[in-house]
Amino acid sequence: MGNSSLGQLTMVRYREFWREPEAVFWAFIFPVLLTAGLGIAFRNRPPEVVKIGVTDQSLVSVLKSDKSLDVRVFSPAEGADALRMGRILVLVEPGSPTTYRYDDTNPEARNARLLADRALQAAAGATPAVKTRDELVREPGSRYIDFLVPGLLAMNLMGSGIWGLGFTIVDARRKKLLKRLVASPMSKTEYLLSFLLSRLSMLAIEVGVLIGFAIWVFGVPMRMPLWEMAVVCLLTALAFSAVGLLIASRARTLEAASGLMNFVMLPMWIFSGVFFSSERFPAAIQPFVQALPLTAAVDALRGGMLQGARLHQISGELGILTGWLVVCFIAALKLFRWK
Repeated sequence: MGNSSLGQLTMVRYREFWREPEAVFWAFIFPVLLTAGLGIAFRNRPPEVVKIGVTDQSLVSVLKSDKSLDVRVFSPAEGADALRMGRILVLVEPGSPTTYRYDDTNPEARNARLLADRALQAAAGATPAVKTRDELVREPGSRYIDFLVPGLLAMNLMGSGIWGLGFTIVDARRKKLLKRLVASPMSKTEYLLSFLLSRLSMLAIEVGVLIGFAIWVFGVPMRMPLWEMAVVCLLTALAFSAVGLLIASRARTLEAASGLMNFVMLPMWIFSGVFFSSERFPAAIQPFVQALPLTAAVDALRGGMLQGARLHQISGELGILTGWLVVCFIAALKLFRWK
């Protein structure tokens, strides 16, 4: 009886999901659209040409020797206006010494100043104290889109696990559907476990669509064996599903559930390194950051996809996810109520 009940409950969860267009959109379509948009925005592009101004025609040919500079000639008054209006980033005024006028709070202006100075120094015959050379790195794995995709995948697994499961339970409680199940021979364990099992049936599609799109369109590498990547994604999905069950174990209204879910996910959106490295945060809060399940998921997925890390090399991250799964599921069983 127990196995039959669990199987039927799992199928119910599965059908409920596919009957909700919004759930399908947020789980499968939105991550692909987000990846496409950010991938296009941060695609590999040739070096940008920066606009600078000079007040002496004799400097034009010298500065134009650097192909990354677009040099324009102004009178002193016109140059000041162009600089103030943002039409140029730097105004170069010859003299002894040569003067660079620019806004040092603008990173692009500081870069333009360095480029202009490099061209002038080279034209004057200055010899660098240390010989250098440029080696441009553009191989898959070193680009921003490569860094981004594992974070988006982890974020999508978190959202579909917490929102998808949590809202379903709270909505059923709000409609008093759970109250009717109290008289059935089904246990709380079977009911909650059915939600975890239902995630497995959709996980392959959810992960496959996003990773397949990223590999096909942007050439994002996949350097971990597929079966090991499946283990990481499975553990991540189950951990966040358990968090969603815990959040929904007592909430009676959708508003309360939404508030709790946002309260839980907001710190992870900020601190877990989805869009930039979590190492940017101060060392004092790193223990908190590293203990978050999304941080562990992002680090594990990035290590596997970009560096080819094997399961034993990311055992720390997998241990954190397992801890969240076990603790949250047990807590959900203890706190869950039908009414």
